[in-house]
Amino acid sequence: MGRVHYTEEQIIANLRKAELLFAEGKSKAQVCKALGVTAVTFTRWKNKYGSMSKSDAKRLKELEKENARLKRLVADQALDICVLKDFASGNF
Repeated sequence: MGRVHYTEEQIIANLRKAELLFAEGKSKAQVCKALGVTAVTFTRWKNKYGSMSKSDAKRLKELEKENARLKRLVADQALDICVLKDFASGNF
């Protein structure tokens, strides 16, 4: 059986559905079975996304993309500086 990858929005929707199931008196095992995930996955989701809204999750994803882009930019600049230092010192 293959792994299913959920988006942040799907995870948050599943957590909201789980809240409704808990309100109906379902146990954690029953909720996890209804969602199609393990208890460990459910707990991990709840810890990471429990207090987020869908807009918060979208903003988090945007920030992660921007952070990755900035890290690449800094790495490129560091490489350029290193090359220029080597060239200036005659170690090329």
